[in-house]
Amino acid sequence: MKSAIAEPATWADEVSEMTAAACLFHSFSDPSRLVILRHLRLGEHRVVDLTEHLGLSQSTVSKHLASLKETGLVVSRPEGRASVYSLQHPEALVELFAAAEKFLALTGDDVKLCSLHGSPESEQLAG
Repeated sequence: MKSAIAEPATWADEVSEMTAAACLFHSFSDPSRLVILRHLRLGEHRVVDLTEHLGLSQSTVSKHLASLKETGLVVSRPEGRASVYSLQHPEALVELFAAAEKFLALTGDDVKLCSLHGSPESEQLAG
């Protein structure tokens, strides 16, 4: 029985097809970026607002926002000399976070104990 999904010609084609998804998921791989996205769910923020809320440096927040903007998760608009950031697709992000919470409820302990991508404590143990 043939699948409804066309099979890639080669492994390289399959990897190429997944590159955009990998870049998107990489955007979610840093806890600070997730916190920024959560704050942006509440409405527009300037970098200075986010630095105050999160206790991160301006350069760190700016770097994370640039990464999120590059993958199309956030947009910015000028306001005076500052830029105001907001979510590009807030409804889709809420759905994605809800799905992630559901998945974490099913696999939470496994994720927390992941030796490769776990908590900072696991990184200290590995190093």
